[in-house]
Amino acid sequence: MDLSIIIPVYRENKVICGTIARIRELDLPCRFEIILCDGESRASTLAHVRRNLPGSRDLVLVESGKGRGIQMNAGAARARGDLLFFLHADTFPDRTGMEAMLQSFWQKSRPSTFCGAFDLHINSRKKIFRIIEKTASTRSRLTRIPYGDQGIFISGPFFERLGGFPREPIMEDVGLMKKIRTRGVRPVFLDHAVSTSARRWEKQGIVYTTLRNWVLICLYSLGVSPKRLVRYY
Repeated sequence: MDLSIIIPVYRENKVICGTIARIRELDLPCRFEIILCDGESRASTLAHVRRNLPGSRDLVLVESGKGRGIQMNAGAARARGDLLFFLHADTFPDRTGMEAMLQSFWQKSRPSTFCGAFDLHINSRKKIFRIIEKTASTRSRLTRIPYGDQGIFISGPFFERLGGFPREPIMEDVGLMKKIRTRGVRPVFLDHAVSTSARRWEKQGIVYTTLRNWVLICLYSLGVSPKRLVRYY
């Protein structure tokens, strides 16, 4: 198995089958598995997948505790791939970007510390999202800290040595990158983007969501506990 695509889900019945279909349509040049990690106590998303996609041999369905970090750790524990790719349920890579990720991994002189992310594209025609995308991608490259909706990838052995994502309610992506930084490893940023849904910004308000995210990351960087920050997420 070359690649494990790990997707944390929580009441994602509306989008998850479409996400799986789009991944399969990429026709990736490697063996891969899709691992869904459901953090809901009733595991309703997994039940939905079982009803609508029965007998899918490329799917691994995992029930876990709630929280993206906890869920993705549970998925990684079941992964058989050499490379782990953590993807949100409403985020979609394209074939060119995936091929670039795989080629970078296969050609890297030290694949045991391979990690990185994509640039961000928000699936909306509104011009303000172009500003948000550019700002997010530039910030990630400068700080070497991408967010989870940019599609984080990392070699399986390296992820295991790091101890996985922090078991925190939010900021698990930033926490993982901080662990990587302490090892002196620089994440790779590919010149390709993954496309994420605009639903979060549109539901909560574009300006509010953007400013809130900036404030939360600043407070986290100053040492405020994620357990306190989650109240405002």
